[in-house]
Amino acid sequence: MNEQYRNRYFNNKVDENAVPQTFCCETPFIESRDGNKVCLNCGLIFERTFVGNERRAYTVEEIQTRRRTEPRWRDFGPRTMLPNTKTDSKGKSIGAKEQALFSRLSKIQNSLISSIERNFWEAKPKLKMLTSKLNIPEYIAETAWKIYSIVAKKKLTMGRSINGFIAGSLYAAIRVHDFPRLLDEVCEASLTPRRTVHRSLAMIIREVLPELNLRYQPITAESLVFRFGNELDLPIQIQKNAINMLKNASKNGLKRTGKDPKGLAAACIYIAAKNGSIRKTQSKVAFIAKITEVTLRSRAKQIKGKLT
Repeated sequence: MNEQYRNRYFNNKVDENAVPQTFCCETPFIESRDGNKVCLNCGLIFERTFVGNERRAYTVEEIQTRRRTEPRWRDFGPRTMLPNTKTDSKGKSIGAKEQALFSRLSKIQNSLISSIERNFWEAKPKLKMLTSKLNIPEYIAETAWKIYSIVAKKKLTMGRSINGFIAGSLYAAIRVHDFPRLLDEVCEASLTPRRTVHRSLAMIIREVLPELNLRYQPITAESLVFRFGNELDLPIQIQKNAINMLKNASKNGLKRTGKDPKGLAAACIYIAAKNGSIRKTQSKVAFIAKITEVTLRSRAKQIKGKLT
């Protein structure tokens, strides 16, 4: 019975690539155009070809669920890792001989991996975690990784802190792209002392940035005014008044050398908000700018002296 159905199926099977038995012209020339099989000589449409269009993915969850390729575990190095566990994937215990075998294989595999790859395996997740914690854009994270890769290739991390160089590379990329983030915030997010990050940053500026043709731009008070104003929920007109106030004070002889840009920006914001009848306490402004109230009052006094 099965042979009869099989023979009938093969006898009635139609070749899909063959030209249909429909008279169109003397020299039919058929191609697939816009989902239809069309004769290019006379324009007769023979049949429609159905194409399975995949659904578009808009969110991260949809991209992950509809991905058909193999997930990429790392950006570099081998994917196979041999952990030193006493159980297999099903939870069964591994014998002594198998444990010795896998331990020997893991040692052989680690010996084949270079020191730079091991450094990258440790540094890449830390950099991703730091950028996500500080809400750093992707293009700045890419620049930071380029800087750190040169640091690792120059072997500047030997005998020094990897966390310090990661934080220093990220802050150097922030200053290259003139993004409003402070060094204290990077140190606090990376849980690294400021002295360690500052030492690593000095080596990066001196040896790495010239090789990449990148220019380190010091942070300015103007770039911090809008940031502090947004965090204090001030109107845009108050922020513009603070910028104009800072520019006028600089024209009248305000010396910025040796002064922290945070203090100047916070003082201008405080004076502009007070002139605009918006109440912002000194303690709140100083907390947002990460300075002391004494610094805020002294900078505000200096700016008022140059405006009169």
